[in-house]
Amino acid sequence: MERYTILIADDEAEIVDLIALHMEKEGYHTIKAYDGKQALLAVQSQPVDLAILDIMMPGLDGYEATRQIREAFVLPIIFLSAKTSDLDKITGLVMGADDYMTKPFNPLELTARVNAQLRRLKLLSQQHSGGTHKAPIEAAGLVVDPDKRTVLLYDAEIELTPKEFDILVLLMSHPKIVFSAEHIFQQVWGEAYYENGNTVMVHIRTLRKKLGEDKNKFIKTVWGVGYTFNG
Repeated sequence: MERYTILIADDEAEIVDLIALHMEKEGYHTIKAYDGKQALLAVQSQPVDLAILDIMMPGLDGYEATRQIREAFVLPIIFLSAKTSDLDKITGLVMGADDYMTKPFNPLELTARVNAQLRRLKLLSQQHSGGTHKAPIEAAGLVVDPDKRTVLLYDAEIELTPKEFDILVLLMSHPKIVFSAEHIFQQVWGEAYYENGNTVMVHIRTLRKKLGEDKNKFIKTVWGVGYTFNG
């Protein structure tokens, strides 16, 4: 059985220990860090499959740690933070997080989200190792390569988080088809829909911003139904 390594970074030792306890019950190996610098060093010095990061850490906060991790490593990142506003969540997702949970949190829900991220990571790994090839998708100056996981808009590369990329591929692969928030969540997150749609809505919002929504109307909202690719 494959054993994943989970990095847990928070300046509150009690929270780190609590999360580690639940992760280890699931059979995961854990690495503990208590600030952003320790978290970054851990990722740089040993294999890490997923990171759970607090935002407000001393020295190097979770935002900056994520930015530096994203420069060289591809792994799921879950923010766990006392910052609860929609703006805070949007900022976290824009900075590169794949998921965002607020404190106080339910350890069982966090464990479920970790499991979902790692299931998706394993599925993507199997798809690439299986030798399957997916041709780039092109529409109105937008070129998405599912294999290389790159996005070009008028030949300029656009940096997307893994979830933003997967949403874009889903919509572009089925142009003019309207996907509900529930369907998008189930397809991209790979688990049962258990939220009120805000997670999908936030990712769509940040995706539109990166694609230059003021100039390019690639993603259309069909009110009361869902979203569709309009390229």
